[in-house]
Amino acid sequence: MINRIKQYLKKQFISFPTDFDQETLPWIDIDKANIPDFVNQYTFSDHLPFDLQEKLTFWEKNGYVILENIIPENLIDFYMKDVDELIQHKDQYNTEIRIDLPEYVKNPVQPISSVPIDILMGRYVKINDFHNQSVYGKKLMLHSGIVGFLQAIFNQTPVAMQSLTFLYGSQQATHQDFPYVTSQIPSHLAAAWIPLEDVHADAGPLYYFAGSHKIKKFKFGNGIFYNEHSKKNPDDFAIYLDKLCAQKKLKKETLLIKKGDVLIWHASLVHGGDSIVNPLLTRKSFVCHYSSLEGYQWHRKAMDQEPTRYKYNGGEVFDNPSLQGIENSFKVGESYQE
Repeated sequence: MINRIKQYLKKQFISFPTDFDQETLPWIDIDKANIPDFVNQYTFSDHLPFDLQEKLTFWEKNGYVILENIIPENLIDFYMKDVDELIQHKDQYNTEIRIDLPEYVKNPVQPISSVPIDILMGRYVKINDFHNQSVYGKKLMLHSGIVGFLQAIFNQTPVAMQSLTFLYGSQQATHQDFPYVTSQIPSHLAAAWIPLEDVHADAGPLYYFAGSHKIKKFKFGNGIFYNEHSKKNPDDFAIYLDKLCAQKKLKKETLLIKKGDVLIWHASLVHGGDSIVNPLLTRKSFVCHYSSLEGYQWHRKAMDQEPTRYKYNGGEVFDNPSLQGIENSFKVGESYQE
């Protein structure tokens, strides 16, 4: 298995692919996937708090689903307490954050301890992978409802790869995730958008184009993945996606969901962040990316070693090997049970 995946990786990133490898697609992305038969044979569907066949059918057509009112509000509040502790006592921590402001363009990723509080509490900031330190973060990203749906679309154990925590709307240009967040099998990728508060229309909400996960992939001049060798850039990518979605008359939808709901989207769903109309409004959110057990076998920062695994509700997340001694340092969530 390991040799097969490594050979696949070599093929993907040296041969400049123009699409996902058809041989490794998740079952639901294969043409004419039989959803009723899958659900009839799926042993976990009776334990899910939603109609699995309905959600999978909607996912196959639209590239996303919304799971309504599945996350307990106290779990969200507990995670936000960890985030508040991190921010208010930032000098004690080395958590990485990304700042998309002109003065940080050369070094956008910084330890939180080095960032002035007014920058940290403002827009264009995201907290990277805080779930590695926060046990509540791990339990939130691997909530049973999220894991249950991901387990069905991958037909494998889901593995949480990465997380981003936002206080404000991202205002990010139109994009798809797979060129930037790349699992070891790139088509084995999905994301969850977990609101940490109710989303207001003037706070720069997320938008997406229903059905856009099936459009033709953009070529960066060296394949479909963006890296230092690409001849085209994210601005070119955004222009292409906006134009193609308009040509295909795909419906642009704005995400105004409530605390406790979850949006889960396909690796290829076209989406972005609307402009913030009211700068006083926050849009606190927790965005998590996932792969499958086959699609993400090693942590991206340690591809040569077996990862330390944490398991919740049938899903997994790996220890970050670069955070020696501080994994799960926000440990108050250890006693929490759904």
